[in-house]
Amino acid sequence: MITFLFRTVMYLASAGLGLIVADLALEGFRIQWNQWWGFVICIVIFAILQSVLSPWIAKLADRYAPVLLGGIGIFSTLIALIVVVLLPIGGLRITDAAGWILGSVIVWLITALGSVLLPLIFLKREAKERRGR
Repeated sequence: MITFLFRTVMYLASAGLGLIVADLALEGFRIQWNQWWGFVICIVIFAILQSVLSPWIAKLADRYAPVLLGGIGIFSTLIALIVVVLLPIGGLRITDAAGWILGSVIVWLITALGSVLLPLIFLKREAKERRGR
């Protein structure tokens, strides 16, 4: 149970980091910081959608278009971003094509890297602390 919670927190952190990097890098990708609670909800909904959509889209692609299997992560990120932007909670707005396309790539890349690297960083730190005791 602790491992599940740890991985969930790490995935939420990497999703938030991906959205923030896209906000900083792209003009048409905007986090509405005055509605911080909306952004927090966006992160949670985005992470849930990403977790649900990736296996489902992979299954569809495997069945109908195996050539597309490599782009599953980016495609599920794009769909999750579309849903989050369309929700009336605020927190995230994407206004141009570059924001949608490059934003999906940036968020996918940061989330993928964060999902791998953040647990390694924190688990390594925890292992050092245990050895020091």
